[in-house]
Amino acid sequence: MVAVASAVGLLALSTVIVLWAKTRPGFDPYGWLVWGRQTVAGNLDTNAAPSWKPLPYLFTAPFGLFGHYQLWLWMITSLAVSLAGSVFAGRIAFRLTVREGEPRWPAYVAAAFAGLALLGLSSYWHYMLSSQSDPMIVTLCLAAVDCHLSGRYRWAYTAAALAALGRPEVWLFLGLYTIWAWLRQPSMRRLIVVEVALVILLWFGIPALTSRTPFVAASNALGSGRRLRSDRVFGTIGRFLDLNTAVLELTALLAVAIAVVRRDRVTLALAAGICAWVIVEIAFSLHGWPGLGRYMFEPAGVLVALAGAGIGALLVESRRISRMAGWAGIGLAAVIVLALVPPAVTRARSEHRDIRGQRLRTAEIGKLTATISHLGGAGRFKPCGEPLTRLEYQTILAWNLHVNVATVGYKYEAAIHGRRPIVLFTPVSTGGWRVQALHQHAPGCTSLPR
Repeated sequence: MVAVASAVGLLALSTVIVLWAKTRPGFDPYGWLVWGRQTVAGNLDTNAAPSWKPLPYLFTAPFGLFGHYQLWLWMITSLAVSLAGSVFAGRIAFRLTVREGEPRWPAYVAAAFAGLALLGLSSYWHYMLSSQSDPMIVTLCLAAVDCHLSGRYRWAYTAAALAALGRPEVWLFLGLYTIWAWLRQPSMRRLIVVEVALVILLWFGIPALTSRTPFVAASNALGSGRRLRSDRVFGTIGRFLDLNTAVLELTALLAVAIAVVRRDRVTLALAAGICAWVIVEIAFSLHGWPGLGRYMFEPAGVLVALAGAGIGALLVESRRISRMAGWAGIGLAAVIVLALVPPAVTRARSEHRDIRGQRLRTAEIGKLTATISHLGGAGRFKPCGEPLTRLEYQTILAWNLHVNVATVGYKYEAAIHGRRPIVLFTPVSTGGWRVQALHQHAPGCTSLPR
């Protein structure tokens, strides 16, 4: 009942935040919405951007049955799942702190610290409010850790498998957990076989049927304009370190140092997992994939949980020394929290500016929808040739026109100088959209603006 009540509460809170923020999904999420809608229409094509990811497809495909409500269902669901990460970060910090026979209040402090600190990751709110899947994967990874520590190994494996549907970096950890569970939990073997098969099928089976290659995700990710051009090793590490403040990272190191003294294998294993994820990301970056900071939200989230455990350990261990040391520990914990306030304020202001920019983008998207409706609706444009727009609006236009992203072009010059019928959708600086139909011959298309 507690889990159900928490889920309902998170959905209600997410609905309120989505309505208040007045933002819209980013480039990739609009593409995921297109996947769902085109699956319902029986015409899915995954060749174009965004790169194929099965996790959002598990939601956007069934949501596609609800027409234009698909957008709202995805935004609310993705935000609710993302916010749940704070709950799991807090639970992990609590479990790493609480000790039998000791007061529980340090564990509660650690949990509150971790839960709030997770929401302070650099640009985290931007990705949550633009309905990206990265914060959702953070939640799933933290849920897997929490369920394992709770002895709920089946749930832990399922959460890890779902996370593996969102980021290939998870595959290493799912593989290691598969070996452990296969040897130590024989009753899970059927579950393991089914879920591993589903991960492989969803990652490679659907693209094999709907694109030029089963490896379309890897192909689309190569050559990204956001990849590191040089110093890819330390550049990737730098991107990871930028996700959290130095104070928080030092607090996590404190947790690791105390874990060495305590011989706390769980904390040390989590710290090793953070390092392993970053190493995998470095390898991906060297291969030519982007290695973006948001691809390392997951280890940054685990680091936050360790920082919470560091606060808790500081409070617990200082009390064991003496009463005076206990007060000193409380003072040091307070200093750490106060040191995090200025960067938190700075990031909050940055996120607020981002929301203002996103609201302007929402207004622009709304004008595009209104323009299409005013000119006769999405169906009016289907016989009129290839629709084109600027690259950043490609998935948005595809969703509004009820077509696959691969159907929408963005290379204006070649299309304009060609002879094929095209329809240009161009945002104008004064607001609104200019629609131009060129090289038209089909009845009903020649009357469109030129």
